[in-house]
Amino acid sequence: MIPKITKMRVARPTDNLGKITDMYIHGLGFKLLGRFEGHNGFDGSIIGHEQHNYHLEFTHHKGTTVGKAPTQDNLLIFYVTDAQVWRLCCEKMLSAGFVHVSSYNDYWDVVGKTFEDIDGYRVVLQNREWTA
Repeated sequence: MIPKITKMRVARPTDNLGKITDMYIHGLGFKLLGRFEGHNGFDGSIIGHEQHNYHLEFTHHKGTTVGKAPTQDNLLIFYVTDAQVWRLCCEKMLSAGFVHVSSYNDYWDVVGKTFEDIDGYRVVLQNREWTA
């Protein structure tokens, strides 16, 4: 079993490194934790919260085009239990440039909202507690 204190990083490529970084920082309230340039031809940004055990990394490989998300079901899902906080988070997503879209799987629209970034990847904000 991987220890609970382990950090997890979810990384994905983008053709819009600066814009994507800004969208996720402003939309989800993350911080820029690190940035790199020219690392074997890659530039990147690492965002998240210092106290959380996960963060996101966006990369761009110079001379490479990655295009849009492969499907509409590539999701990051956040469970926000407080209804007022959830509404504020949804407003922040829109003001950061995310577009509210109908979810590919309508389950996520029952008590949540799905937002799409400029690369076509989606973030779901669920207004419920996650249970196993």
